[in-house]
Amino acid sequence: MKTRIIGTGSYLPENIVTNDDLSKIMDTSDEWISSRTGIKERHLVKDETTASMSIEAARRAMEDAGVTAEEIDLIILGTVSADYITPACACEVQAAIGAHRAVAFDINAACSGFMFALNIANAYLQAGIYKTALILGAETLSKIMDWSDRSTCVLFGDGAGAAVVRADDNVGLLAYDQGSDGARGMVLAGQNRTNNNPLVETSKELQYVHMDGQEVYKFAVTAVPASLQKVIAEAGLTVEDIDYFALHQANIRIIQSVAKRLKVSEDKFPISLDHCGNISAASVPILLDEMNKKGLLKPGMKIAMSGFGGGLTWASAVLEW
Repeated sequence: MKTRIIGTGSYLPENIVTNDDLSKIMDTSDEWISSRTGIKERHLVKDETTASMSIEAARRAMEDAGVTAEEIDLIILGTVSADYITPACACEVQAAIGAHRAVAFDINAACSGFMFALNIANAYLQAGIYKTALILGAETLSKIMDWSDRSTCVLFGDGAGAAVVRADDNVGLLAYDQGSDGARGMVLAGQNRTNNNPLVETSKELQYVHMDGQEVYKFAVTAVPASLQKVIAEAGLTVEDIDYFALHQANIRIIQSVAKRLKVSEDKFPISLDHCGNISAASVPILLDEMNKKGLLKPGMKIAMSGFGGGLTWASAVLEW
């Protein structure tokens, strides 16, 4: 029994903010951003929320898969930027799409969130507990960024991606790898509420995401190739057998470095970060949906996916489309 992706969907906010737009509010430029990151523009919310984007991505994925809400047994949503501490964003999705039979919950694995959700769904399906799952990655990162910190805020965008997966006897996930390195976790962090009770004086200042870009880069360019090589080997394949590599869209230099270390042409690494930026947990499913809608994914193709980031966490998978 395998876990097969049978449908994809995504949603990007209507409002597009270019590098030139950012240069009007901070000391930066299109050349500075694009040459270092590959990012030209990103979508930022105005009226949308993490839940509203998730709901639309879910509906599109279900339509692509040809499944109804009644068929969904499980909803798992990866995010670091839900609209509420509780209820979970996945529960908001469940209510909106009418999947009243589904178990729904969120997970926080940052940029690896969708990939972690995929493996959790795979475990449920392999155990025979559920048959059909809706997995999502969704972020409103713009609300947790310091928009005066040009080294960080220019990298990120908002959006949501989704996939419907189902147990299949023939094709689907071939191998999976994931890991965490909490000892280095604070190189990419955003503090939540501090202690607030009658015993403690609390600060009312908002906290934002901060990142040591060099440390994150060094982590990614070593952990990702190693994880991909491991999972490809476990699938009984070679790097040359992989038709496409769908990676988390963090930075073009990371993707180029991974391609170089694997000795694979960059043509096998589709890109969405130029028009999306880094959308954390949403970037892999958005990229996958774009590939699907462009007709790049054909039956029998071998696709390697990898998410990596805050935690520090990473997760890779190889599947047959």
